[in-house]
Amino acid sequence: MQRWKLESDKTDFADDPMIRDVARALLDGELAGVPTETVYGLAADATNPAACARIYEAKGRPQFNPLISHVDSLATARRHGDFNADAMCLAEAFWPGPLTLVVPRLASSGISDLATAGLDTVALRVPAGPIMRALSAQSGRPLAAPSANLSGKISATTADDVVKDLAPSLAHVIDAGPCPVGIESTIVACVGEEVRLLRPGGIALEELEAAIGRPLAVTHTPNDTNPQAPGMLTSHYAPGAKVRLNAIDVHPGEAFLGFGPTPLPGQDQAAGIFNLSQDGDLREAAARLFTGLRTLDATGTGMICVQAIPETGLGAAINDRLRRAAAPR
Repeated sequence: MQRWKLESDKTDFADDPMIRDVARALLDGELAGVPTETVYGLAADATNPAACARIYEAKGRPQFNPLISHVDSLATARRHGDFNADAMCLAEAFWPGPLTLVVPRLASSGISDLATAGLDTVALRVPAGPIMRALSAQSGRPLAAPSANLSGKISATTADDVVKDLAPSLAHVIDAGPCPVGIESTIVACVGEEVRLLRPGGIALEELEAAIGRPLAVTHTPNDTNPQAPGMLTSHYAPGAKVRLNAIDVHPGEAFLGFGPTPLPGQDQAAGIFNLSQDGDLREAAARLFTGLRTLDATGTGMICVQAIPETGLGAAINDRLRRAAAPR
């Protein structure tokens, strides 16, 4: 495995040898750990069925769970999906950025049936993180890239997380430091007349509704048999420890995932403490969520208790991840 360390301020990847080498490996059917603004992705050529199969195998991911394909631009995305007026509105408002659009798949798209899990729709994203876009442009392929972690476990927001979970499966990993958003993209389906939120994420529901000028339908029910998009399984993002939500106190031996300046009774005896945001900032909390879960899980505790987090703004995405982390496994 080749590990590349990215200069923190680098944004221009034209003629970059790292991009050429990693893109060549992707075209050869290899897998790479690639940073985006949301989480690190396990990237493969989305048009190569064998490469997509390697993603499922490496993660231990069920093949009925579709993959997001990342591309360099809206123009490229429109070569794979049918964008109606709502989809165009959202793409123009939020791309590049942490938004995935599920749209009808074009018959001319070369994206593998494995990447779409056999659905007649395709999940597409133009990430704000420049590395994934550069790799897609250099390779000339859409890149399937679910979170670079073992299926159902805590997502990876650093290169060390990726290496810990998936090193034997990787040809390359690109280390760009911690991901600034820290939770996965928001997923919205634009199929027919309906615009439906399938997964909350790095763009809040309120922002989406402001962009299209009307409320979105929202899917609340998990789907463990034929999900339309990633992140819809009941149990997901799970640490080894169990998770107790909306804690009002900390029980002896528990680790404590806090939010805001108000301490909880018993936290001075916690097995470990990680505060997502001392100031109660939901953006900071989102960026630190998966690091916090991994840090507390490493204490060896059997239970992580979580302080209540507001459901507004990015709090909806944070609570979505925590509810799935706490779900029966």
